[in-house]
Amino acid sequence: MPADRDSTADDMPMVSARGSNQSGMRAHNERVVLSLVRRHGALPKADIARATGLSAQTVSVIMRGLEADGLLVKGTPVRGKVGQPSVPMSLAPDGAYFFGLKIGRRSLELMLLDFRGTIVGRQRATHRYPTPDATITFVEEGVTALTGLLPPHATDRVSGLGIAMPFRIWDWARSIGAAPDALDDWRHRDIRSELAERTGLPVFLQNDATSACGAELVFGQAPSGGEFLYFYVGTFIGGGVVLNGNVFSGVTGNAGALGSMPVPTADGRRQLIDVASLSCLETLIEKDGGDASDLWEDWRDWTVADPLLAAWVDGAAAGIAHAIAAASSIIDFPSVMIDGWMPVALRARLVEETRAALARINLAGLNPPAIVEGTVGADARTLGAASLPLSERYLVDTTALLNYG
Repeated sequence: MPADRDSTADDMPMVSARGSNQSGMRAHNERVVLSLVRRHGALPKADIARATGLSAQTVSVIMRGLEADGLLVKGTPVRGKVGQPSVPMSLAPDGAYFFGLKIGRRSLELMLLDFRGTIVGRQRATHRYPTPDATITFVEEGVTALTGLLPPHATDRVSGLGIAMPFRIWDWARSIGAAPDALDDWRHRDIRSELAERTGLPVFLQNDATSACGAELVFGQAPSGGEFLYFYVGTFIGGGVVLNGNVFSGVTGNAGALGSMPVPTADGRRQLIDVASLSCLETLIEKDGGDASDLWEDWRDWTVADPLLAAWVDGAAAGIAHAIAAASSIIDFPSVMIDGWMPVALRARLVEETRAALARINLAGLNPPAIVEGTVGADARTLGAASLPLSERYLVDTTALLNYG
């Protein structure tokens, strides 16, 4: 799990994932085992056999192979009253490594994660707006610097680079105070292919808010049941839709584009992005004569006058509440998660005000969902990016982990 979060694997219930005893399915079964161990932190062979339906012999063979490959390590034996001691197995931290890149409207961030999801190191840079050339230079330098943190034997265990970025980023130039054509280079550049060529790594690309949503499934404590609506509040607000335990990205990968949802405001109908984004708070601060640069440097502590925060929270909460009501009329979401690049206390305040705003909306015919805070935090987009190569190479579809044993 990410190093700067408090949750532990012990908080999660035991989950079942069905396996196959057929020959030729070893790759799938390895993924099943790795997914279960990753989710629960450490498991003995007997628990894995019960959860998967695989024979004890099959599980033993798989786990010996994964241990030989350096992906699993043995823990301290747990002695019971009778029989042989149980030996829990956990992911080997140095079993594999993954880069996650967030291309944001105000900043770039590159992280290197180990196999358990612990952050090995990170590089960060802020900008007025992103450009492809500056991004490539940042990544090349960052990959070299962060790979240098690894011991020599581990450098060939870097398994890929995931990118989280806003799709159609050129549509938002005016909204971030850039010239209308400032982001046009992004229309004609294939950043995934260019970074794959420059770094020599497999590269995966996903919408930034969708990546943040995916981080809840891989690294967080997503609501049980496998279905929820997710909001991430960054420079612009975005989101994701989780159905049957998986992020639903749609035909073009832009499903869950909640920032584009129309919401009512005092001066007419606008998009959610216009009332619930941090760029709105930035505008309030600058109109008040303040410096908003602190917003993008560090999410942990902001020096923003409370009247300005209150005005932003009121508008954001009202907009998010209307978006929740509209989405709930299409899919009966039992839960809604709200996370973002902001201090933890502010996130809690936004969640509370959103609950209050939703209670003021006429929800006749709807079941109000539970609104809760996200569990991954401000790093969700970058962690979600790093989860792309992790999931692609080592994990099974999350649906396989939904049935409880």
